[in-house]
Amino acid sequence: MLWRSALGALAAAAVAAMAVPALAFDDAMYPDLSGQWLRINYRTGGQISFDQSKPWGLGQQAPLTPEYQAILEASIADQANGGQGNWPSGARCLPPGMPATMNGYNSLEFVILPDTTYVLVEHNLPIHRRIFTDGRDWPEAAEPTFQGYSIGRWLDPGRKGRFDVLEVETRFFKGPRAVDPTGIPVHVDNQSIVKERIHLEKDILHDEVTLIDHALTRPWSVDKTYQRNPAKYPVWREENCPGVTRLLKIGNEVYFKGAGDTLMPTRKDQPPPDLRYFSKAAR
Repeated sequence: MLWRSALGALAAAAVAAMAVPALAFDDAMYPDLSGQWLRINYRTGGQISFDQSKPWGLGQQAPLTPEYQAILEASIADQANGGQGNWPSGARCLPPGMPATMNGYNSLEFVILPDTTYVLVEHNLPIHRRIFTDGRDWPEAAEPTFQGYSIGRWLDPGRKGRFDVLEVETRFFKGPRAVDPTGIPVHVDNQSIVKERIHLEKDILHDEVTLIDHALTRPWSVDKTYQRNPAKYPVWREENCPGVTRLLKIGNEVYFKGAGDTLMPTRKDQPPPDLRYFSKAAR
C-alpha cells in the first residue's frame, strides 16, 4: 500500500507547513491612506482640470507644441458650439486614462499591500490601477492600456523607520486619451511617461504628477491634492456611463437621444445622421 504511505507523507508535510507562522503584513510601515479621498476644489472655475491651481481650458497654460495647441483650441471651439471636442471619455464613455485618472472626478481609494498598491476610482466605469512595488523591472513588452503599466517603490526619506513616499512611473499606454475635459491632448504615439510622487502631508494627500509627452515642449508638473472624507461611513458612488449615457456616436458624429429616443443634434449646424447602416434595433 505505497499510495497510503505517500498520502501520509503529504498530510504530515501539510501539518508541518501549517505550524510555520505566516509573515504578517505590517501596515504600520506604510502611511495611513485608508478611507475615501476627494479632490480639493480651489474654486478656479470651470470643470475639473489637470492643474487644480489654474482655471480649465486655455487657463491651464499647457506647454503644448503649436500642432497640439491647435488641437486644444479646436476642441474648445467645438465644445462652445455644443460638441464634445477632444474628450472621448465624455463622448464615448471611455476611461480617461492616465494621467487624467488622478484628476479626482469622483472618490479615490488606496489599498496598500506589500507587492502592489491599488488605486480605485469611479469615473464612467469602475477603474483600478495596479502599482507594482515588488521590485520588478520593466517588461520587454506589455499590453498597452488606458491606465498604463505602473512600477513604484516606497521610500523613507526622513529615515523614520517607516515609508512616507510612493514614487511611481507609468508607461505602456493606449489611446485615445486627453488630459482634462477641455481636450488637452497627448501625442498620438502614446509614448507618454507619467511620474508621480504620492505622499501625505498632515491631512492633505499629494500626488505630484509629471507628464512627459511628445505633445509637450517640456515636462508638465502639477501637484494634485485630496482630502479625506470625514464621514464615518462615506457613500461610495457607482458610475456606469454606458448604461446611462444619452449620447450616441454614428460615424464621426455624436448625437443626443432625446424623448422617445429621437436623435437630436449636439451642436449647431450638425449634419443629420447617416442611418443606412444603422440597425433599427439600435435606434
